[in-house]
Amino acid sequence: MRAAVYHGPGDVRIQRAPIPQPREDEVLLAVRRSGICGTDATEWTNGPVMVPLHARHPASGHLGPMIPGHEFIGEVVDNGCGLRAGTLVAAGAGVWCGHCDRCAEGRTNICRNYYTLGLNAPGGLAEYVAAPARTLRPIPNGLSPDAAAMAQPLAVGLHAARRARVRDGDSVVIIGAGAIGTFVLAGLNHLQRADVTAIDLPGAKLDRATALGAAHTLSAREDVVGAILDATAGRGADVVIEASGARGQFENALRMVTTGGRVLAVGLPKEKPQIDMFTLALREVTIDSTVAHVCDEDLGPALDILSTGTLGPLLLDSVILLEDLVPRGLEPLATGQVDGKILVAPTSITG
Repeated sequence: MRAAVYHGPGDVRIQRAPIPQPREDEVLLAVRRSGICGTDATEWTNGPVMVPLHARHPASGHLGPMIPGHEFIGEVVDNGCGLRAGTLVAAGAGVWCGHCDRCAEGRTNICRNYYTLGLNAPGGLAEYVAAPARTLRPIPNGLSPDAAAMAQPLAVGLHAARRARVRDGDSVVIIGAGAIGTFVLAGLNHLQRADVTAIDLPGAKLDRATALGAAHTLSAREDVVGAILDATAGRGADVVIEASGARGQFENALRMVTTGGRVLAVGLPKEKPQIDMFTLALREVTIDSTVAHVCDEDLGPALDILSTGTLGPLLLDSVILLEDLVPRGLEPLATGQVDGKILVAPTSITG
């Protein structure tokens, strides 16, 4: 089969690879779409960060060059594990053991033996991939492959929205209206009725946030802290979700949240934030983080949200072929030229 293979920073090659042989609990999928995200771009520019290129991954056992791609959908090739051949499924990509203390708590996303297809084991930027059946969910009838391919990142946004613990009527600020911020916004709208303000540079991202239910938008070029404090009569927002990872924005989140409020860290900053612990402690602000998603809790609802038909078309940037992964996918994503999702079709864009 043809596959993209990560060999190191700046070195992703389209080459031939063996079709994977699924294990007893796995299903062989013919990949129809595979999305790429900022994590993939980071691995390509500055990795390996998560890819086990030089040291064997303790859970997956993988070592060496690897097929990336952790946002994929595919068609079941053979009957097995309760799935019929020809069934279209979305993959959660994250694999949990089901036996550790975190799995017993239902927090399978931080399983002691967790690994992710496409980051720690071969993934979906290929014609075929083997995935554990428990990580797969059937795609609803009528949902397009392009929209369905956003199920995994939307599940991540939905989990983040749950972690934010927003209540009906809360004032919420989302810093960063890129792909992940948009997925968090969609998750929030699915769970609660909150007064949401989205912050980003003027243009398409903020327009999209408005279309998806943000009550207010702010340009990141403004004094955003002052604007939020003014809008809340000096009180601050109940919940601030930092989804940009941009320099200084986590600090801004702490300045604009109310006393006793909550800040959720979603974006991954390249530089360590400077935190005023004295003021933070006196204001009893809660800082939470979020990672991945809980497949049993988030992947099915993500497909339901996408079935409404609004989010997918608004977020889709382009669908490219596998051979165009670097010039039309990773390069523009890494250099900030992309506002939405880029999907890769390993065989045919029309399929």
